[in-house]
Amino acid sequence: MSLRVLRPGLLTTVQDRGRHGHQHLGLSPGGAMDTVALALANALVGNPPGVAALEITVIGPELLFEEDTLVALCGAEFLGGFPHNRPALARAGSKLSVGRAVRGARAYLAVAGGFWIEPVLGSCSTYLPGAFGGLDGRALRHGDVLPLAENCSKERFAALKRKNGLSVRWSAPPLTLPDREPIVVHAIEGQHFASFDATAQRAFFDTVWRVAPESNRMGFRLDGAPLVRADSEILSGPTCLGSVQVPPSGAPIALMADHQTTGGYPRIAEIVAADVPRVAQLAPGATLHFALCSLQTARELRLDAKLRLDAALRSIAWEYGA
Repeated sequence: MSLRVLRPGLLTTVQDRGRHGHQHLGLSPGGAMDTVALALANALVGNPPGVAALEITVIGPELLFEEDTLVALCGAEFLGGFPHNRPALARAGSKLSVGRAVRGARAYLAVAGGFWIEPVLGSCSTYLPGAFGGLDGRALRHGDVLPLAENCSKERFAALKRKNGLSVRWSAPPLTLPDREPIVVHAIEGQHFASFDATAQRAFFDTVWRVAPESNRMGFRLDGAPLVRADSEILSGPTCLGSVQVPPSGAPIALMADHQTTGGYPRIAEIVAADVPRVAQLAPGATLHFALCSLQTARELRLDAKLRLDAALRSIAWEYGA
């Protein structure tokens, strides 16, 4: 059982929740940029939340299914006739063509039972900077074949309630997609916030930032009013997912899934954990606006996001009779 890559898309990689516990060795967790969409896609095909799926970025692939395969596509909305946010049975010999993203930037294609990928340090995620994990540590190419781990698609599709042909009459909620721009991104003051003068501090929260074309899985470069600081370099210190650094150019960089573990640029802010998956859905050219919040508010936002995801996962499990 496998699926074949006929067209790889712009950047399609195998991703799960990442490899945690190695940052002291200089290795970031990596993994899916939008872990919420990954969890929903997996739930829709009956998998646990962290099973490896295909992360599709901006322009999607064309895939050939060699066996009947239960699949789900969650996250960004792409052109193409395949149903979003719901399970669907792709018949043997059928092709799935995912076009260009029209809302959001990243989608996750999960298959029932997952892919047969050898884990590296406990994860199947592709780590592009290190060229390991996933499929040979790289993005998919034309002609690649991805073996499937289990032959359980027909059984799981049969268990689904409220079917409609090869899909269902219900869908999962798109929890991380932007309704309109600029999106509001909550952030707490970073370690070096106080070292910026009042003008730069105000500019950081007043500016509508635009995601620059040079952005990638390591970090999103933000175009807008440059933030001036007398001393733009510091002793290297730890960084994490959502850290916002300010290099000498004054253009902030929001660190994303494949971020480095240490950095020598001042950290003006830290994006709250609940908003990181929403930021991950921004394509180059998209806009965002930072809103200052407290650590307590960050905790409340994280709890609210978890409750909404848990509710969606319970609803999907009910459709499987669980």
